[in-house]
Order: sequence, then structure tokens, then C-alpha cells
Amino acid sequence: MVITLGWGLAVTMGIYAVGQISGAHLNPAVTLALAFNGSFDWAQVPAFILAQMLGAFLGAILVWLHYLPHWSKTDDQAAKLAVFCTGPAIRNPWANLLSEVIGTFVLCAGVLFIGANNFTDGLNPIVVGALVVAIGMSLGGTTGYAINPARDLGPRIAHFLLPVSGKGHSDWKYALVPVMGPALGGLLGAAFYMAAFRTEIKPLSWVIFILTAAVVLQAIRLQHTKG
Repeated sequence: MVITLGWGLAVTMGIYAVGQISGAHLNPAVTLALAFNGSFDWAQVPAFILAQMLGAFLGAILVWLHYLPHWSKTDDQAAKLAVFCTGPAIRNPWANLLSEVIGTFVLCAGVLFIGANNFTDGLNPIVVGALVVAIGMSLGGTTGYAINPARDLGPRIAHFLLPVSGKGHSDWKYALVPVMGPALGGLLGAAFYMAAFRTEIKPLSWVIFILTAAVVLQAIRLQHTKG
């Protein structure tokens, strides 16, 4: 609860801080969704994602510095890694991928829903922060709800590079899940919004729908096999 609320408030403050500069692009999944939706220029996407990755990396360095005397006093390597990046409650790559797709779908569709309404000036960041809190409280338990490729990969790289006392591995086997899941979920959110509220389905939308269906079917198939 504390972490979820803290993250939501951090998102809100981030939007207030850079909303008038960059449109508050803090998340590559949201940037992809807005570009797919036609609200953002595809030509700017690579530079924005690079900036988001760099920001997440630098933020992770600040966190490392903040807890500097604590690293050597903590024996739990998994707890140290969790300070930087996410990990699943139950390690099941396809189910974990699906969880990230769902969470980011809700985020990006929600951002588009919010943008379609007129709010009192300055209220939008609070509403988006509340959306992040809601996702964390309702959907976050399975994977730690990265719902942001930069938020996970940037700090994971920092964990790998920084001299964190007593750290273990950076769990690179899992690293693609919180990158690919949010990317697909963001695009799915935009495709759904366009289909449901604009009655517009791009050819690429069908690819996104098919990929999502494939993830769902694979997660169910593997769970049925294990069960």
C-alpha cells in the first residue's frame, strides 16, 4: 500500500514537473500508445524513449546513493534487486507477460480516456496518479507492475553496473517480460481505444490483437499443462 501510493504520487509529481516541457512522457509504453493513436510524432519516439531510459537509470543511481549504508547491512540479495526492478510472485514467463500486458493496457487506455475529458486546469496529473495507484493495488501483486519498460530496464542496468554491496545477479532471464509486456499492452490500449471510441481499426491493430491473443492462449496452455 505504501509503495503503491508513493509510486502514484511520484508519477503525479513527474507529470507536474515536465508536463509543459515534454507532455509528461515518462513511460515508453505511453509514448508508443500516443504515437499509435496519432497524438504524437513517430519520428520523436526513439529520442523520447532514450531520454526515459536515461532518466530511469539516473533515478536508480540516486536511490543507490540514498540507501548507501544499508546495502552492506542487508543480506537478502532478492530484496536488494527489488529496490531497482520488478520480479514475479510466481515465475511463469507467459503468465507474467500477460499480467504486464493487462496492467499496461489499463494504464494506456485509461490515459486516453482521461485525455478525452475536460478537467479543471492542473487536475489531470492527480487523476493519472490515481490510475497508477489503482493499477498497483488491483493488478500489481503478480509481477510488481512494471507497466513501464524504462522503469524496469534502466534500474536493472544500474543494478548490474553499480557496486551494490553484496548484490546478486540482475535476473536478466526475466528482463524481457517487463519490457515486451508493457510495450504490447500500451499498443493494445491505443488500438482498443481507437476501435471502441473512434470506430477506427488500423491494419497494425489486427497484428496487436493477434499477438495479444497468442500471449493469452500460450499462458492458458502452459498453465493447463502444468496443472
